[in-house]
Amino acid sequence: MAATGEVIIFNAMRPFRFLFPVLMGAALTVLASSGSAQSFTVSFPKERSAKPLDGRLLLLLSTDDSAEPRMQISPSPKTQMIFGVTVDGLASGASATVDASAAGYPRVSLKDVPPGEYTAQAVLNLYETFHRSDGSTIKLHMDQGEGQHWNETPGNLYSKPQKVSVKAGAGPIALSLTEVIPPLPEKKDTKYVRRIRVQSALLTKFWGRPMYLSAVVLVPEGFDEHPEAHYPEMVFEDHFADGIDDFRDTPPDPNLKPDYSDRFHLAGYNRIQQQEGYKFYQQWVSAKFPRYLVIKIQHANPYYDDSYAVNSANLGPYGDAIETELMPAIEKQFRGIGQGWARFLYGGSTGGWESLAVQVFYPTHYNGAFVACPDPVDFHQYTNIDLYEDKNAFYISGPNKRVEQPAMRDYLGHTLITTKQISEYELALGDHGRSGEQLDIWQAVYSPEGPDGYPVQIFDKATGEIDHKVAAYWRDHYDLDAILQRDWATLGPQLQGKLHVYVGSDDTYFLNNAVYLLEDFLKSTTNPPYEGEVAYGPRAEHCWNGDPTLPNAYSRLHYNTMYLPKILDRIEKTAPAGADLTSWRY
Repeated sequence: MAATGEVIIFNAMRPFRFLFPVLMGAALTVLASSGSAQSFTVSFPKERSAKPLDGRLLLLLSTDDSAEPRMQISPSPKTQMIFGVTVDGLASGASATVDASAAGYPRVSLKDVPPGEYTAQAVLNLYETFHRSDGSTIKLHMDQGEGQHWNETPGNLYSKPQKVSVKAGAGPIALSLTEVIPPLPEKKDTKYVRRIRVQSALLTKFWGRPMYLSAVVLVPEGFDEHPEAHYPEMVFEDHFADGIDDFRDTPPDPNLKPDYSDRFHLAGYNRIQQQEGYKFYQQWVSAKFPRYLVIKIQHANPYYDDSYAVNSANLGPYGDAIETELMPAIEKQFRGIGQGWARFLYGGSTGGWESLAVQVFYPTHYNGAFVACPDPVDFHQYTNIDLYEDKNAFYISGPNKRVEQPAMRDYLGHTLITTKQISEYELALGDHGRSGEQLDIWQAVYSPEGPDGYPVQIFDKATGEIDHKVAAYWRDHYDLDAILQRDWATLGPQLQGKLHVYVGSDDTYFLNNAVYLLEDFLKSTTNPPYEGEVAYGPRAEHCWNGDPTLPNAYSRLHYNTMYLPKILDRIEKTAPAGADLTSWRY
């Protein structure tokens, strides 16, 4: 789930990654359909590709002319309509049909679309064929440097927006994919923001094609002038980022038009972001500020914008690749100290789960994890679903009624989307767990590989029925609370004093539920006691990160400095004899 952005909803559920203004009280039209559904045919000209193409063909219908339909799809109440079908070997000039059988959201079928005037658009989210080392041959969308956004991926084809009249029983409407999303401009290094990219031998072998890991590194003031200095490393776990968003080395733009943040109920939040980013820069370059590296890892993959930084049956050995290939390369190029006592982790949401998981799975590699609003750390509370005891992920059921499970709430507790609706959204974007969204990446990371080469479903996205055999696999391999309980005798001595967990008591995605269970265990530890902290922000939404003095709107912009006093104290207390405590304190 995302720790940054406007109301974060189901990454960057992408929780958690989508940015959207929440519209409360949006009117939803309920319609009875009659007759056959309007259908669409979609093709592309030979100039766009001489060879047949595979991918997810997405049809978008919108009643809002403020932007292209492809930019108006999200899990928010303001979303427009999307319908998806998978195409294999679609040749130029041939047509694919999108009809009532296509998976849809928020209307589940084209037959449910009311007659009327719409702006239509089609997008082909391209798939690549992977011949993996485990013998599976599968088709997935490969990130092209944008962080797995189907509507912005360079190389994806799309049609120009087209006014159409939808009417049951009318003939098919033809759309042509005449446009292509252009390559992204190359990002340049600056005095403070540098980049590194390495080919991973481990991931290349697994995926059967060259695979890369990257990082954006914020280097300290005086980095070039002090070649003898080596630095502690702060790994900022997050969704895909092509820069250090909360660092700005120029004053705020006086001509910036102020926006309004629905998430934080603040006017001019874009100005606040610039102001706080510039304040961070002023701290960063000040004379007495400690010098260290801030590292944002880029590990977008064929399933998501982020690998969750662990080894996985479906994604491959991302954890080992990051730890044994990327981190040593970063430390060599940017003069990191490269020892466990001088490495720390922090992040929120997806980054919060990763911070805890990496500290648990590689306990001696890091000296502390500051875990904010983590994705579910105990699958007894998978948001608010008990994967081990509940029979169905969609409903709370009784003898005479059933109630849909909420997946997201606003700050007053209003349900914004349900788990069933999230599943419909992801099904429209892709079958076989290929939506590139939150439920599907959890499934890809945590599940075993299925007979078809794709992840085994944790629950049926059409019915909500939970597969408890898969849940047992999840518990043994990725339920962080369960792993800590099972292995505390060996993990405890290596994690003592390292675990710091923070979450709002009213987290938007119910992520506080699992933290309660984690805290119950951590408080019970005696041999050794965990000697960390778990704290809650009263009435705080996603993603409270431990600052009791400031609201989320501000504290979320301070990740790179807010844990520094605790980090420096831990360095002083735990650094081994002869450790470098001075070269980076110029």
